[in-house]
Amino acid sequence: MRIVSQQSEQKLQERNIPGMNRHERFVEVQHADHAGAALKRLASYFAREKVMVAGMFAAVLFGTLCGVYAPSLQSNAIDIIAEAREGSFSQTLLFMLAVYLLYSGSQLLQNLISARLSQNIVKRLREELFGKIVDLPVRYLDTHSHGDIMSRMTNDVENISSTISQSLPSLFSGVLTIIGTVAMMLWYCWQLALLSCAAVILTLAATKVLSGKVRKFSRKRQMLLGQLNGTVEEMISGYRTVVAYNHQEITAEEFCRTADSLTKAGIKTDVFSGVMGPVMNCIGNIGFVIIAAFGGYFSIHGLISVGVISAFIVYAKQFSRPINEIAQIYGQLQTAIAGAERVFAVLDEENEDHSGEEMEEEKAETVFFRNVNFSYKPGHPVIRDFTLTVPSGKKVALVGATGSGKTTIVNLLMRFYDIDSGEICINGQNIQNISRDSLRRHIAIVLQDTVLFSGTIRHNLLYGNSEATEDQLQQAMEMSRCQDMLKGLPQGYDTLLTDSGENISQGQRQLLAIARAFAADPRILILDEATSNVDTRTEKAIQDAMQRVMQNRTSIVIAHRLSTIRDSDLIVVMDSGRIVECGSHGQLLAQQGKYYQLYMTQYAGAAT
Repeated sequence: MRIVSQQSEQKLQERNIPGMNRHERFVEVQHADHAGAALKRLASYFAREKVMVAGMFAAVLFGTLCGVYAPSLQSNAIDIIAEAREGSFSQTLLFMLAVYLLYSGSQLLQNLISARLSQNIVKRLREELFGKIVDLPVRYLDTHSHGDIMSRMTNDVENISSTISQSLPSLFSGVLTIIGTVAMMLWYCWQLALLSCAAVILTLAATKVLSGKVRKFSRKRQMLLGQLNGTVEEMISGYRTVVAYNHQEITAEEFCRTADSLTKAGIKTDVFSGVMGPVMNCIGNIGFVIIAAFGGYFSIHGLISVGVISAFIVYAKQFSRPINEIAQIYGQLQTAIAGAERVFAVLDEENEDHSGEEMEEEKAETVFFRNVNFSYKPGHPVIRDFTLTVPSGKKVALVGATGSGKTTIVNLLMRFYDIDSGEICINGQNIQNISRDSLRRHIAIVLQDTVLFSGTIRHNLLYGNSEATEDQLQQAMEMSRCQDMLKGLPQGYDTLLTDSGENISQGQRQLLAIARAFAADPRILILDEATSNVDTRTEKAIQDAMQRVMQNRTSIVIAHRLSTIRDSDLIVVMDSGRIVECGSHGQLLAQQGKYYQLYMTQYAGAAT
């Protein structure tokens, strides 16, 4: 299928979810509903990178051993100076220097391996997720927030990436460091090791209290920041309306109120975050005093040497640091697992069914709708007992008030949705038996909501037919009256369209969309308000060109401007999902029914 744009009959409201600011030390943690299953599934991605995982773990293990062993060398050096131990001071220093160099090297190696590992896993996740998204049924995309789907591709996958590259190595290292440090402290002096735990308990208590305060005000700041960003976005996007209604001062006052609240929340967050460091340093210094005091007492009584006191001070610092890190990593892991669960939820969605037979090749295409019924939600029918024959090579127009089901008919013909009952056939072949790929290759659609892609004009035209020749592209541009526009562009077909065509007018974008459909050379052509954004003269020229394009093609036209479909072979008037009138323009006016009311109301200038 050559799809120019897609729209749904039902417009579903999407939530605007502001992105979280991740520079906070403590952020609101997201929890997974089924953490175990998500973690187990995420582990399967690590299983495919066994060599890198083993290498990272080996680097972490070696670095931790070096970090735990180095203070004991420092203890030996001090004891050698104090003549409490025999040995070569220079050799001990050189050995200690070598251990610290190996420790730094292992840290660098584990960072390199974890970065490579995270990118490999995230690359596979993104490829699988994007491949899944492009193969999801239209119903899924119509019923889910586009912003939420994009957030799963970006924010959730990025959370997984940062956790793999930063949190996992720190978690492994922290656990091993705690085990190794406790073992060394107990080996040197179990009494002093137990006394050192007092500082650890104070550290944990202070971390719990202060982190709770930071999380509270951080959540409030994030909420207010989202409100502030929303106010600014609305003001910028709707600036003409703000100015037109003289709401500048009111908007500024609303902004200032939100900004004041944000400032207060930000100050409290920064105060408690700033207090965290000094409090931890104070508790750490208390621990050093305890070690120094009791260590000196034990040293005087011959239980330990002076060098052991020095080693204990280093071990006490090593012991408290990973505890704080693990407390922070826990929140990051929960957020990453929750993100993985959201990603896996999309991956577990059922793909669009592409099975079926090929569409039979015929010179003419006749479309039959027989007793078709359809509802987006069970119990709320949108199409009711719809029966219609679209003759081969004829132009059939669907008209009716907004919500009458016109675009839904197109969605059903394209198998964006499957009907509830009845049948739709093309030359007697039920489209339920035709593969979606084969069906859509023979149909081109131009919808009111024009979609172009960032790239050149040539790229967008070839999107409709990748095998189109230069002559076919030129002919499509001529029929859609794009030649004058093309002459005004700096690089012709190679002109780059930025931001999906934002550097050209809406009318020009619609002309290119029509040209793309013409380049597809379809057997069935569907036009949904395809000329709504062009001027009257251009519309008339396009209508004339369409008459040539539509020759020997089955065409379905959806229109609100009834003047554009007066020459249709058949006009079908729809109301509440049913056909209420059929006939030519003249016949329907003579009947003075629903079509007559629509036409006369529109002719009088009122909105339909």
